Amino acid sequence: MGKTGKDRFAELGRTVAHTRNTRLAAVIRETGWSQEQVAAHFRRVAAENQASELLATTRSHINQWVRGVQPSGRAPDTLCETLSRRLRRTVTRAEVGLRSASPTVPEASEWSVDTLDALVELGSSDLDMERRHVLEGSVYSVVGLSLPGQSWWEQAPERARSRLPASGHVVGSSEVDDVREMMDVFSRRDQRRGGRAGRTALAAYLWSDLATYLNSRFPSEELRRELFSAAGELVYLCGWMNFDASRHGVAESYFKLALRVAAEADDAPLAGHILRAMAHQAVDLGHPKPALDLATASLERKRYSLASPREKALLGVVHARSLAAAGQRQEALAALLRAEDDLATADDGEGPGRVFFFGEASLAHETACTLLDLGDLKAAQREFVRSVRTRRATPFARTHSVTLGYLGAVQAQQGELEAACHTWSSALDAMDGVQSGRAREAVVTMRRVLSPFRNRGIPVVAELDARAKAVLDRVA
Repeated sequence: MGKTGKDRFAELGRTVAHTRNTRLAAVIRETGWSQEQVAAHFRRVAAENQASELLATTRSHINQWVRGVQPSGRAPDTLCETLSRRLRRTVTRAEVGLRSASPTVPEASEWSVDTLDALVELGSSDLDMERRHVLEGSVYSVVGLSLPGQSWWEQAPERARSRLPASGHVVGSSEVDDVREMMDVFSRRDQRRGGRAGRTALAAYLWSDLATYLNSRFPSEELRRELFSAAGELVYLCGWMNFDASRHGVAESYFKLALRVAAEADDAPLAGHILRAMAHQAVDLGHPKPALDLATASLERKRYSLASPREKALLGVVHARSLAAAGQRQEALAALLRAEDDLATADDGEGPGRVFFFGEASLAHETACTLLDLGDLKAAQREFVRSVRTRRATPFARTHSVTLGYLGAVQAQQGELEAACHTWSSALDAMDGVQSGRAREAVVTMRRVLSPFRNRGIPVVAELDARAKAVLDRVA
């Protein structure tokens, strides 16, 4: 008897499922990870993107994918991002033998969507519990970091000027002051409490008040640009808070939206500030080449030349970090010196409000991270100590706790376990009331380093490990 269509379909399914994915197997071999390790890192990336359906992924799932079973939903992009971070280069679906995503809007048109429509869509998705899963379904991906061409930047201000207002309301200086005041309030709260605190409230303000202001009439081009600049800072801040909360895919969306608003304001230094943040995120997530591309872009098109000395130093030190991550040692050291020189020329209180936090302590922290990537542990430790010593801990509790976490890890790497435990104890003290994904990651690192000493009967280790576990349980 001949086979029915159903029988042939079932047979085809079995054949496909048992065709070994040699491309994926080769890339996993390149990472040096076992399938168990791939699964563990995969779950971490899934957690960042609130992909709860992927948190139960195990070695068995990785093995099935290597054997030829095609992952579905958010799994393919999460797997590519996981492998990209390990290999420090972009890994695509095609490279690992996975099917392409369903056809979407062509990437070239991403930057042609109206900025204010994008603001309303992003804000409503972030606030609506029924739709939030769509936004959170976007996995952070270096593939999405490509920037528009020069003509897009040049035409952005005119696109904004020619947009028809959605209401008859006329924006005045009071609305600009309102947006700037919100920026000050939320940025200081972020420095003190971390990105998880107040993030939803800021998203609500963007979606309601800010969207209304931007869709209004303007009595002058000068006032329009002032409002768009202030708005771009606030959208950027929402991205930064999501970054600090480890919601990396969402942060990427807000950063790109902030770039649109900055371009329509024709505010080159603000665009540089946002690109610097995107480079910082890419470095932290293990993508050195895209990070360097973004950091280099932050210095171009008058973004650096028109910036204040304080902001120049911030752009420069993140450029140094990106150079170090990309293995360009001499260039990274030269960039560090330029950043030091730029900050030395900054007056107290000069520059836009968005850089109020950046002083000697922040420069020392980023310098230490650069030296760490260059493999100079002693110099990195010296700079982390300088950062801790010069920072006002209370108003900058989030960053202070992260710096202490890094310092403890560097001390432990050099065999100074007792000093590391003392530093980490101070880090846990500083984290009281802090709601930050980066601070939480410092605690995860702390427990991982302490793991080999956990059952050796060392009182200081046992006490610190118990405190660290309690912190993770509290902020899970």
